[in-house]
Amino acid sequence: MTQILVAAVQASPVLFDRAESESRFAYWLHEACDAGAQLAVFPEAFLGGYPKGVDFGARVGSRNAEGRELFRRYFEAAYTKDSENFTRVRQLVADAGITVVVGVIERLGGTLYCAAATIGPDGTLLNWHRKLVPTAMERLIWGQGDGSTMQVAETAMGTVGTAICWENYMPLYRMQLYRQGTEIYCAPTVDDREVWQPTMQAIALEGRCFVISACQYMTRVDVSGEGYDAIQGDAPETLLIGGGSMIISPSGEILAGPLRDGPGLVLAEIDMNDIARGKFDLDVVGHYARPDIFTLDADTNVRLENG
Repeated sequence: MTQILVAAVQASPVLFDRAESESRFAYWLHEACDAGAQLAVFPEAFLGGYPKGVDFGARVGSRNAEGRELFRRYFEAAYTKDSENFTRVRQLVADAGITVVVGVIERLGGTLYCAAATIGPDGTLLNWHRKLVPTAMERLIWGQGDGSTMQVAETAMGTVGTAICWENYMPLYRMQLYRQGTEIYCAPTVDDREVWQPTMQAIALEGRCFVISACQYMTRVDVSGEGYDAIQGDAPETLLIGGGSMIISPSGEILAGPLRDGPGLVLAEIDMNDIARGKFDLDVVGHYARPDIFTLDADTNVRLENG
């Protein structure tokens, strides 16, 4: 299989509403399926939500009751990997019959993690990766993943690796994905800045891999319930996350996107032979490496309780 149609899904769940979020997940799955996509990448935190613009009532040295209640609602909407809720998600993927990478807020004991699940077209869970370092105030609501989930997923299309949002700025983690043979590099994110595009192009060039970046497009109306005081404003049309999803070739060429003006599918047909063409003059874990000078030591042991 060398010619593959892939999709980046640019959309938002309904924050704090698991049922409606799964309904949106099913909708976009079938949109991708109907378009003929064999792989669909969803944004960071699509299942469970990304609480953009709120502080959960936290200041240095203090928290308040309203923030604790908001976190409780967020906690309740999260998923456990082996739960009935996530089994339902896997069944939705199986019904669509395509491979999916989707951001998930995971509940493990009393801690939440920002994770990404790779699910095969039969609903099999192929990979589960927890974000290694939550960024800035994300550390208030998410724990740190360990090295045991840094593996890639082997699919019928090729080797799929995933880096969540600012993990893409971690050079050694990128190298860990490259040295496992990543061919399709998935970057679920909520980073909607203009500088995200050159980041994705640089990674495609560096790894000589296809890069699929899927970002949420979220407005204030995508939040369920009261008590959500986003700094951006409270009007229903207020933009919280502005998208920018794209697909990049191993030569750094933008094949599709970035999409900026609303939710939608970003689609591109990719030629897997372009990977070998790119490796001709750059293979950062092969002929362009210097193992006599540089080595990467990665601890892939399980460090999380019940992880």
